[in-house]
Amino acid sequence: MNFLAHIYLSFDDPQITLGNFFADHIRANKYKHLPLKVQNGILLHREIDTFTDSHPIPRQSSKRLHHNYSHYSRVIVDIFYDHFLAKNWANYSKIPLDVYVDSFYNLLEENYEILPLGTQRMMPYMITDNWLYNYSNLKGISRVLDGMNRRTKNKSKMNFAILDLEEHYTDFEKEFTAFFEELITFSKQKFNSLCED
Repeated sequence: MNFLAHIYLSFDDPQITLGNFFADHIRANKYKHLPLKVQNGILLHREIDTFTDSHPIPRQSSKRLHHNYSHYSRVIVDIFYDHFLAKNWANYSKIPLDVYVDSFYNLLEENYEILPLGTQRMMPYMITDNWLYNYSNLKGISRVLDGMNRRTKNKSKMNFAILDLEEHYTDFEKEFTAFFEELITFSKQKFNSLCED
């Protein structure tokens, strides 16, 4: 899953949210210096990724893209799924998306000193271009895919995936909706067990 889903699946716990958000910038077990709840957020992130990678529904979404994008198809699906979460945000949260996102950006700024270097570097771009809110529209998703393609030095051709999203929009949305219900249940159970330990 991509950024917005990981933030949402932290269930409004600020420190879990931080770890769940920046876990991809932490290698192996190099997180022991962080507060315990932030560590739990990193572990939750990894559980979510493992569940997602082995689940048949995201695999089905990915298969639709594999011919054109090879191993990048899973990354693209993560971005598509964040689009559907943002677009249908009112189905998942009583807090409006713009308010929720601004609160998260404030959380990052308040905890800047514990963010990994990669997150610190990414953060100004994320906030300035309001990535999380702009996931809700196709223009925002197109911009994200363009950026990802540039980072692969145009090898991935991910910028063209917006066309696949438009062509198979209903199928991707149905797959996201079915999968995300299961992912919420799974993540809540993992969240509870981590917080009990």
